[in-house]
Amino acid sequence: MKIQIGIYEHYKGKQYEVMGEAFDSENLGKMVVYKALYTSSEFGENALWVRPKNDFFDMVDIDEKKIPRFRFISSL
Repeated sequence: MKIQIGIYEHYKGKQYEVMGEAFDSENLGKMVVYKALYTSSEFGENALWVRPKNDFFDMVDIDEKKIPRFRFISSL
């Protein structure tokens, strides 16, 4: 599955801009590169993150319901 570039919302409510895909240099696994659209006291303004693609699209259990870890909001 090709990732759609744009704004996503994490299931905890914060928003991120997905910038693209990358490869893990250790095992060539597919990673999602994304940027926080907020300022964190721990990580600063617009921190960059990577997460394995499979984890990015995983479902999480919340209140006995399965919901997506990240939900697409809009294109850029």
